[in-house]
Amino acid sequence: MAEKACVKRLQKEYRALCKEPVSHVTARPSPSDILEWHYVLEGSEGTPFAGGYYYGKIKFPPEYPFKPPGISMTTPNGRFMTQKKICLSMSDFHPESWNPMWSVSSILTGLLSFMMNNSPTTGSVTTTVAEKQRLASLVLLSIVRTQHSGKCSPSMWRSMNSNNFPNSLFQSKSHRPLLSKKVTDLYWTKLVIPHQRT
Repeated sequence: MAEKACVKRLQKEYRALCKEPVSHVTARPSPSDILEWHYVLEGSEGTPFAGGYYYGKIKFPPEYPFKPPGISMTTPNGRFMTQKKICLSMSDFHPESWNPMWSVSSILTGLLSFMMNNSPTTGSVTTTVAEKQRLASLVLLSIVRTQHSGKCSPSMWRSMNSNNFPNSLFQSKSHRPLLSKKVTDLYWTKLVIPHQRT
């Protein structure tokens, strides 16, 4: 059970995150457990992850902010193992380097930055740029298929299955804010809410 100071701190940080979101990241606490947060990272342009959306969890200890959280990623991404804790200076792998002044925002910013480089760590994997791009395309394609399931003509399905489809969609800047919200909402309704009911 979370300590009172921990709950107040996480509630405050969620309000701050809503007011000043981290670029390329959406995060929310679980409706039933403020110690479990769910995030979606959007792959940055100019990286092999561009066009991809990556879901994961941050699990805070009841002693937060005096102890660091555990961080994992669920979506296949080519950078980190799925469903495994990721070793970061801001994670529970390194309690000795944890700074209580760090926040959810700084954790998410650090995770996104670390994802974009190739430094090895516990929980990371080594893959080619092409594999990372393939996985990024699959994430976006699965989202679009879900949104349009049952509404597609044969020609539209062929277009959606073409190698260029996800990239051509992502290249439209006008689509990105709406697409990012749809992806986050879909992850939330398909993964987080059902998990809370079990």
